[in-house]
Amino acid sequence: MTPFDIAAILVSLAAACGVLNHFVIRLPATVGLVVIGLAASLILVGLNAVIPGFSIDNVVRRQILEIDFADALLKGMLGFLLFAGALHVDFESLHEQKWAVALMATLGVLISTALVALGFHLIAGVPILIAFVFGALISPTDPVAVLSLLKSIKVPKALETKIAGESLFNDGVAYVVFLIATAVAFREATDSPITALEMAELFVLEAGGGAVLGGAAGWLVYRIMRRMDDYALEVLLTLALVMGTYSLAHALHMSGPIAVVVAGLLIGHSGVRYGMSATTREHVDSFWRLIDEILNAVLFLLIGLEVLTVAFDTSYLLYGLASIPLVLVARAIAVGVPITVLRLGREFTPGVVPIMTWGGLRGAISVALVLSLPDHPEKPLLLTVTYVVVIFSIVVQGLTTGRVVRHYMRKAGAD
Repeated sequence: MTPFDIAAILVSLAAACGVLNHFVIRLPATVGLVVIGLAASLILVGLNAVIPGFSIDNVVRRQILEIDFADALLKGMLGFLLFAGALHVDFESLHEQKWAVALMATLGVLISTALVALGFHLIAGVPILIAFVFGALISPTDPVAVLSLLKSIKVPKALETKIAGESLFNDGVAYVVFLIATAVAFREATDSPITALEMAELFVLEAGGGAVLGGAAGWLVYRIMRRMDDYALEVLLTLALVMGTYSLAHALHMSGPIAVVVAGLLIGHSGVRYGMSATTREHVDSFWRLIDEILNAVLFLLIGLEVLTVAFDTSYLLYGLASIPLVLVARAIAVGVPITVLRLGREFTPGVVPIMTWGGLRGAISVALVLSLPDHPEKPLLLTVTYVVVIFSIVVQGLTTGRVVRHYMRKAGAD
């Protein structure tokens, strides 16, 4: 199939499943699409088990395998989704929470990666370097899933900013950690080992370079917008900003996610306030909300369908189930340490650690990263475990985070 054929099928399926969810299942849109895709995949797998060689299953499986999920997300949809999310983040509130967001997106990711790696090494018996790869890819909260969740629940502004800000930045940091862990774990024996200096250079170039590139590109587009009032051209400029910045960052070996997040924050703050007329603001906002909703629908349907790529080995599934509490405990510590340090000088929303632990959803980022790994004997295990954790996170945590928030808000009111 051509890329257009694949896109046409996915958009059509997403629309059909969205209608089914709206009228019949009535779950939150993203969760409903994952559940429908997952159910359809499991039905096909079950039919293939009962009827060996079931032709429809084989045909669908081949078509799903034709879609490079990692490339589709990491080199396609992610830039648009991150920019759309960053565009609507309250910049002033983010500035007030900058230390909490920065510590959780950096120190928190490193703590979570190390704890998950050590635990997974003990649980599954995989080499410690492979376990660190898993720790790096499962540690970031998924900004797409998290921002979608925040649309459906009400949380205090300061807490919402922490959750949204951390999710937007920690995937870029985690991706750099993932690249380093992958380089160490999968480097051939004939290659020279990666040094600490090379790791530091990679981190600075990816994260720091991405932030500088995004800031420069966003500032340039903002200055151009200030000199015109043409909403169609200004919407086109934002589209070019995302695509051009993300592609250039990839070519320069910088972090594309961090670059578009910084650009989105700048346009969402300075561009909206000082560079756009009311008409342009309305059109830019509507355009990026539509992009966000459409790509979200396709992405979460794909997550459900990707179960067809998972190896249904009983031991792998058990390791996946055992990894769910491991990832949650690591998340709690990764959030708790920075918050405990910062509590020495300021107050935080009651229940901030449990809410951010349970509301820190894993999603498409983790699936894309594990699919991007080179072929290796441990890859089927990592894929299965990652998928089990992601499905639990989106379906179970996604459906119950609102209750957790309301519980702590009522408790704070009673106190």
